[in-house]
Amino acid sequence: MNGQMRANIVVVAIILVLAMPLIACNGTEFTLIFTNNSSNAGDVCVYQQDPDMDVQDVMSLAWFVKAAASTTTLRFRWTLDYCFVWSETGQLAPGLAFKATQVWEADLETANRITFKRIHDRMYTFAEQQAGPNEGSLYILGDRTLPVREALVGIGMAGAPIYVVPVLPNTAWILTPRPHYWITFGTFEPGEVLDVESISHKAAVHFPPNVYSMTAILNQDNTWTVMSTSEANE
Repeated sequence: MNGQMRANIVVVAIILVLAMPLIACNGTEFTLIFTNNSSNAGDVCVYQQDPDMDVQDVMSLAWFVKAAASTTTLRFRWTLDYCFVWSETGQLAPGLAFKATQVWEADLETANRITFKRIHDRMYTFAEQQAGPNEGSLYILGDRTLPVREALVGIGMAGAPIYVVPVLPNTAWILTPRPHYWITFGTFEPGEVLDVESISHKAAVHFPPNVYSMTAILNQDNTWTVMSTSEANE
C-alpha cells in the first residue's frame, strides 16, 4: 500500500487497472450477454478486479449476480455511473456479503470527494460531498471519529458496490476507477466478498474501443467463449 502522512492524514492511493479506455461518457450503456450452454444450473456473477493491484485489504465484491438454468440467456446492462457506499458490517471474509447502508451518487468531476464519519458515537454517515482535487478519482476521507475496522467503505458502479476497504481513523482513500470486468459461474449472492485468487472458472471481458456489447458463452464443456455481440450474431 502506498502511504503518505500529511497533517495527520494517511493517504492511500488505490489504482484500478485500465481494461478499456475511459472515453465513454457516463450515459453510455454497456451490455454483457450471458448464454449458458452448459448442462449446469447456477449463478452467473460479474465482478471487477485488478489482478495487478497490490493494495492491502481491498475486497472485490460480486457486482451483478443472476440465476441461470441451462440453455438460458441473460443480459447485464450498466453505465459508468459511480457511487460511494458504506456498511457497518465490520470484518468481512470471502463468502460473506456486503450490504450497503448508505449510497451516495458520485460525479468524477464535480462530486468526487466525500467524508465518512461517526456522529454521536453511535451512527455513521457520509457528509461534506464536494469536488475533489483532481477529476477522474474518487476521494473518501475517514475522519478522526472512526473506530478501527468496525465499518467498511468503498465505491460502486451502476448502484451496486464493487470494492470496499475496512475504515481507519484519519485516513483518506483515493480511488481511480478503471473498469476491468470478469465473469464466473457457480453459487454467489450479490455483494459477496470474493476470493478472486481462488476463482479458476472465470473469463475476462474486455470492451474494445467503440464496442459496447459483449457476449460471454459458458460452453458445454464448461469453458468460456467471449466475443463482441456483433461477432456472436454473425
